Amino acid sequence: MTTDGCTGLLRPGKEHGPRLFTRGKPIPHVASSHMQIASKLPRTGTTIFTAMSKLAQECGAINLSQGFPDFPVDPQLAALIGGAMQAGHNQYAPMPGLPALRDAIASKALRLYGFRYDPAEEVTVTAGATQAIFTAVAAVVHPGDEVVIVDPAYDCYAPAVELFGGKPVHVRLGGNMKFDAAAIQRAITPRTRMVMINTPHNPAGTVLHEGDMQALAAMLEGTDILLLSDEVYEHLVYDGERHASAINHPALRQRAFVVFSFGKVFHATGWKVGYVLAPQYLMAEFRKVHQYNVFSVNTPVQHALAQYMDVPAHYKSLPAFFQAKHDRFAQGLGGSRFKLLPCEGSYFQLADYSAISDEGDLAFAQRLTREHGVAAIPLSPFFHDPPGGQHLLRFCFAKQDATLDAAIDKLCRI
Repeated sequence: MTTDGCTGLLRPGKEHGPRLFTRGKPIPHVASSHMQIASKLPRTGTTIFTAMSKLAQECGAINLSQGFPDFPVDPQLAALIGGAMQAGHNQYAPMPGLPALRDAIASKALRLYGFRYDPAEEVTVTAGATQAIFTAVAAVVHPGDEVVIVDPAYDCYAPAVELFGGKPVHVRLGGNMKFDAAAIQRAITPRTRMVMINTPHNPAGTVLHEGDMQALAAMLEGTDILLLSDEVYEHLVYDGERHASAINHPALRQRAFVVFSFGKVFHATGWKVGYVLAPQYLMAEFRKVHQYNVFSVNTPVQHALAQYMDVPAHYKSLPAFFQAKHDRFAQGLGGSRFKLLPCEGSYFQLADYSAISDEGDLAFAQRLTREHGVAAIPLSPFFHDPPGGQHLLRFCFAKQDATLDAAIDKLCRI
């Protein structure tokens, strides 16, 4: 995906060149200033997040597109990082992560979900959640394996599967963007290797409930199908609801990579630090890949996080913090022509703009940025096969109140 500047158009990324080899035989070389290669991801261009943030910057628009906060991290956490650097913690950390941090992670899982993973064998610190997802897929998906992906899906899922020869099998969320266990059941075949779920869901803003997890556990019982549960927004669940984690269900936990993010939890997406929990037999395979594509993760940040996590209040306050932002944004748009879909978790709000325009979502998102000064994400790039007649945008409300108020004012004028 590329942009032609603030007054231009968003357009898909350029097609890759022709395949260089076919059936093991070289194609005669075509005169060119560049060598031609066979792309492993021929349908993949620049992500919609990069494209919309670039357009927002070019147009001076308020950026509610890419999912990052515009408020600072806790000064205490920043000070702990500086202290770790001054104390000399600037060299490689152990491959699976600093022992003190892995122990803190295991203790947190026990507090929240009633199960303690073995810090030595079942906890690995990663360079963000995307790397954890990529590495998990690399470790267990073989050529020809099928992986069930629920659309709209975060855009790194399918490319990771394709890179390692797997076949993404796309199903959709049900009505009101709710989890549809029956759709997953219909997609499972003898070749299914993994099911990928995401709760709270990006971009839908809905959550899986305990009944959904139970249905999934019953569905996978007696199979060799693995689960990847993306739970990076675990603390951002609203209206008194509890986060339903795969960890709570032994039948899921024993077959699952469960992925989390410090960046999402502590307002520090640029640090790119997360972690994955998995039973020992899965984690052993995960670490075989992790040691060669990352090896280890930012050492002073790990030291700081290990100390910071000793105070559970730091993450226990997050639901109320983001609930207030969610409510402020939703109530503010009550006077607009946007129709908001239910938001049960995450820091994303879906909005239907069909009362404003019948344009496609990509074109409308561009015009919203260029003419009205607010950038959002169109929903269609999250689908393998976008549904017809859908007019939805995703807004990120993880912003300062002043930023939200300024965006609300612009959106209500449309």
